[in-house]
Amino acid sequence: MQEPTFLILTALAEEPSHGYGVIRSVQTLSQGEVVLRPGTLYGALDRLSEQGLVEVDREETVDGRLRRYYRLTSDGAAALSTQVERLRRNAAAAEAGLRRFPNLGVAR
Repeated sequence: MQEPTFLILTALAEEPSHGYGVIRSVQTLSQGEVVLRPGTLYGALDRLSEQGLVEVDREETVDGRLRRYYRLTSDGAAALSTQVERLRRNAAAAEAGLRRFPNLGVAR
């Protein structure tokens, strides 16, 4: 799973959100390292929707424009959980390897 996809699913794990809200959440979660453009986000949301990982929660009109809210599905939560466990294992392996470099301050 690519990092932007992981962050989109993570953003939607908290609560349903509209596109701009997801963009802001991803930027916050990544501490500014991942900045999604609207075209990239909506392409990803379409793909994730086709895969059954997210779905439209509701739509509302704000200032004459349609705002679509997306939410994580149970399949999306399972995929995110699987990815979290994979990342934990990988991080633990990296930490174990880095212990031989005590000047890096890696947890022991």
